[in-house]
Amino acid sequence: MRITLATPADLDQLLAFREEAASWISALGSDQWSRPYPADRLLATIEADTVFMLREGRNTVGTITLTSEAEEGLWSEGELAEPSMFVNKLTVSRDYAGRDLGGRLLDWAGDRAYRSEAKWLRLDAWTTNQQLQRYYLDQGFQHVRTVLEGTAVNGGPRVSGWLAQRPARLADHGFADETPSPEPLRA
Repeated sequence: MRITLATPADLDQLLAFREEAASWISALGSDQWSRPYPADRLLATIEADTVFMLREGRNTVGTITLTSEAEEGLWSEGELAEPSMFVNKLTVSRDYAGRDLGGRLLDWAGDRAYRSEAKWLRLDAWTTNQQLQRYYLDQGFQHVRTVLEGTAVNGGPRVSGWLAQRPARLADHGFADETPSPEPLRA
């Protein structure tokens, strides 16, 4: 399997991944991702080279967004002073579930963060999705706090304010990384 940068041609696939994940999560009893994510915002993240695709042959298997930009209102000024990379929208196709691809994508992200000279790999997860929170804890993340104040990026009240982090570190994720080498974070 290989990791590539997403292109605008991947937009429909990314929106379909989100719909598939929302349906699966809904069946588990969570309202996570029940509001559509604006396609124009997703396209902007693709154009900013922060969306990565996991591919096997011609199949797109998963996706992860990795950025040095934190969502406003989540992390403290002191935390933002520490070099960090932030994971968003981690999704694996249900056809490839059960193969630890999500964990390996997180390892890839932590490796990339480390090579960017980041101290932390951070994320915010759905506040009421305890299964997802447990997944991230099992992946070595530590819960920092839960933020309930604010507005979600796609409208409505903040719903993704469960904050967690783990140290950025080199990892043997096993993917062929076909993306450009990461640039060091700027202070």
